[in-house]
Amino acid sequence: MAGKSGLKLVQKTSSTRAFARIAPHVVPVLDRAVHRLSGGRTMLSTQLLPGVVLTSTGARSGQRRRTPLACMPEEERGSWLLVGSNFGKPGHPAWTVNLRRHPEAWISYRGRDIPVRARQLAGDEREEAWRELLRFWPPYAVYQERIERRIRIFRLERREPAKADGESGHE
Repeated sequence: MAGKSGLKLVQKTSSTRAFARIAPHVVPVLDRAVHRLSGGRTMLSTQLLPGVVLTSTGARSGQRRRTPLACMPEEERGSWLLVGSNFGKPGHPAWTVNLRRHPEAWISYRGRDIPVRARQLAGDEREEAWRELLRFWPPYAVYQERIERRIRIFRLERREPAKADGESGHE
């Protein structure tokens, strides 16, 4: 992980509009490449934040979609929070639409494939998670201020794999 001064610089940089324009085209590509080359053990962005590669089912296509994402592990719960910030861009990211339609998914986390069920947070539960997320990664506040939509937050909880998951694989 980056040192404290390096982390502050990254947080400041990641809050800029220029970063929001460039990052969605660069960060996922680099993360997918490093994830593949490391045998699923790491991603470039995990030098700053924990991350997962989410394998979800496309809301319209029904096809498997792999998306590298930052996450906030909830060790005490055995779950993960995902934030649909889209780097502070106006539209909701596609992966959030996929999880709303098909909540059963997989994550690759620290080299392990884990079956999960996603649940979009609302009400007090969302507000509590949002406060924790802002302590974890303050730039989320800047992203929210920049856009009119409300950023979606999902909690991913472990699930037992369905028979079809194991037979067809989740890749």
